[in-house]
Amino acid sequence: MAKKGKRKAAPGDVATNRQATYRYHLLEKFECGIVLRGSEVKSLREGRVQLKDAYATVRDGEVWLHNMHIAPYGPAARDNHEPERPRKLLMHKREIERLIGKTQEKGLTLVPTRVYFKGPHAKVELALARGKDVRDKREDLKRKEQKREIERALRGEW
Repeated sequence: MAKKGKRKAAPGDVATNRQATYRYHLLEKFECGIVLRGSEVKSLREGRVQLKDAYATVRDGEVWLHNMHIAPYGPAARDNHEPERPRKLLMHKREIERLIGKTQEKGLTLVPTRVYFKGPHAKVELALARGKDVRDKREDLKRKEQKREIERALRGEW
């Protein structure tokens, strides 16, 4: 019988972007700090964040994360944050310079794959990604279905 509910995340993970591996070929990963307000950190600790349509851009030598939805924190009331405001990411200058060169290549984009806490600091894992064709997505689904059938056969659930 199939288990219901969400997949287990790694310890410390707040959110993962499972759509990213379906939509993109992930080429390279980077760890970034993220500049947050107090109510955003509280909401993040509750796990109320969504990465589905989020992406990052490099502008004026800084990396910005767009469309990451952090739900408003209830007790903050009037001092709450804007849920989808652009958030600055913290990276080393040499990493940003590499990203500038890479993102100018045709078809490459920056996609957040997960948000997690490392000690008291919130971190975002960014991936340099290239979009998949519809054919690639179909092949991935076919491969995943074949893997499931093999596992079922090995467990004897036919």
